[in-house]
Amino acid sequence: MTHTNSLYQEVILDHNKKPRNYGKLEQPSHQATGHNPLCGDRLDITLHIHDDQINAIAFQGESCAICKASASLMTTAVKGKSPSQAEILIHEFRELATGKLDINNPHQLGRLTVFSGIRDLPTRVKCAILPWHTLHAALNSIAAVSTETNKNSTTSANSNPA
Repeated sequence: MTHTNSLYQEVILDHNKKPRNYGKLEQPSHQATGHNPLCGDRLDITLHIHDDQINAIAFQGESCAICKASASLMTTAVKGKSPSQAEILIHEFRELATGKLDINNPHQLGRLTVFSGIRDLPTRVKCAILPWHTLHAALNSIAAVSTETNKNSTTSANSNPA
């Protein structure tokens, strides 16, 4: 087992056992639900955005270890960032998970690069990406997303200006 695989497994296990920011925020300014019908993952993401900054973010739901760990790491990575900075992370994480990001070139992902090996597990890529799709939906006032459709729900999410 390589050092990268070992680190990946440690991070997944740690964030699965002790997920950061697990729960639901009261009166969120933005929220969305994500679903991966192939794995059964279902996540709700709630966040507070004020003065162009993600001040608080939480997730809850039923999901596999990879999805839960990805959501946990995502919430810690975007807290304190602007929505536009979060969108950059969303894009880079999607590219990383699908093997399209050259991790030797500059990027914003930091510790999230432990997920670089997920590209070799095609059935698990959607598990890792679901929280990020759901965050993107919440930031763009889309109430629900699914990994199995190209079209997001057009139902508007709660996006009261903060």
